[in-house]
Amino acid sequence: MASWNAKPTPRRGGQRKYSDVAIETALTLRLLLHLPLRQTEGFLRSIFELMGVSLDVPDHTTMSRRSASLAVSLRVRPRAGSINLVIDSSGLSTFGEGQWAAVKHGGKGIQGWRKLHLGVDENGAIVAQALTNANVDDATTGISLIDEVNSKIKTVIADGATVISDDAYDTSSFYAAAESRGARVVVPPDKTATVGGDLSRDRDRAVRRIRKVGRRQWKTEVGYHRQAQVENTFFRLKTILGDRMRARGEDAQRTEAVIACNMLNQMTELGRPESYSIGM
Repeated sequence: MASWNAKPTPRRGGQRKYSDVAIETALTLRLLLHLPLRQTEGFLRSIFELMGVSLDVPDHTTMSRRSASLAVSLRVRPRAGSINLVIDSSGLSTFGEGQWAAVKHGGKGIQGWRKLHLGVDENGAIVAQALTNANVDDATTGISLIDEVNSKIKTVIADGATVISDDAYDTSSFYAAAESRGARVVVPPDKTATVGGDLSRDRDRAVRRIRKVGRRQWKTEVGYHRQAQVENTFFRLKTILGDRMRARGEDAQRTEAVIACNMLNQMTELGRPESYSIGM
């Protein structure tokens, strides 16, 4: 409450009335409760009236305008030791400014897609994220996720070839980025993969082991089952917050994605049980 109003600046001209904290709070409630901006404005006003708080509420136009330039960073709780980084991506439907305008004037809007890339640790916390166009290469964005992680990385786990992508994360640049951080790479090689390519020693070892014990046994040995951690994170995101983006502009969509990740991280932290071993 103390930081709700923006502090005055020495710049000439009109001053901002609401701080970034106020705008982020409003956008967080909007995303959590699946509200349009006008309803978010009314909801906040009702909450303040019930609390007896004499704070003004940003109108829906201000929320929309400020969301495109809001400086929101991914909040990651520092961890001691190395992490197992699991990377994947999933699509979120959008209804952009152009499509919305077409419908408004009697045309037919075409639904678009944005791709959300997440890096998750073994506890389910999101430690890196990026929002891109649907046609952006997964491996290229995966490299930026690896670079974004501040903790030491023990293992990087990601998908190999999929129905959507012939290579997914099975590329030389992805291996190089992970190995430059001292991490072991666990990515299922293509079924036609051969030993002695220019990708990685980790990949060559995987190809040899798969030939010897089979793909299923190899996945068990290297801990590929941790890939389910990031899949569970996407399931939670789409179940709690929905499978589409509410913001129309690309900058506002990036803001929305970071807020969504921060919300999931906070829910994960609050809902995690205190686990400890006991004597038999």
